[in-house]
Amino acid sequence: MLFPSSWLQGASRGEAIACELRLRIISGTLRPGEILSENRIAADFDSSRSPVREALRTLSNEGLIRLERMGVVVIGLKIKDVEELYDVRFLIESFVQQRLAGDVPEQLITQLSNVIDKMDLAGRHQDAVEFAYQDLTFHETIIEAAQHSRILHLWRSIRYVVMTVMLLTTRRVFIQGEQKVSAVIGKHRLLIEALESGDKTRIQAGVRTYFQDSGKTLHESFDS
Repeated sequence: MLFPSSWLQGASRGEAIACELRLRIISGTLRPGEILSENRIAADFDSSRSPVREALRTLSNEGLIRLERMGVVVIGLKIKDVEELYDVRFLIESFVQQRLAGDVPEQLITQLSNVIDKMDLAGRHQDAVEFAYQDLTFHETIIEAAQHSRILHLWRSIRYVVMTVMLLTTRRVFIQGEQKVSAVIGKHRLLIEALESGDKTRIQAGVRTYFQDSGKTLHESFDS
């Protein structure tokens, strides 16, 4: 299983290794309790130990592994962990979208519409990787538009785990067929419409509906 190289532009060697290990851990390829060693990881990635240590520190901070004398112990990501991650996403996105209410830059709506066009194109070409990347871009664009430094810092602290979960759930969506892919695109269009309305109540309802539906896909992908 390989993390998409197209998502790693500008990433350091350590960040790239972390992304691949994160994908293996969250997908279950590396199972909870499994013990890894720096030397083995360095050999697997044809890397020196310094980038490996950087990667392991990152994954430890994310709670995906535990560093011990005997080696690296995989903790993994349970469905409860994923649900809590999406709770944080809901809080972030609900806040930033309401912060934007009543003063949504026209440029933001244009940007989001362009992203949806790219999602639609990726869907028609059965490109789950590009679809997931554009999905992430959609949400990140809204968060950045709010221009709230602390919220942005919070988002960046969970971004890579969210990115990996999104990639895996998108693959699940594509397995379910064209109708499911179209439904995901439709949910994003509704978020834009709510933003354009400037109505805080409608925005709140739209974000809540979006994450409730996403929760169903999460359980289909991870609670098995």
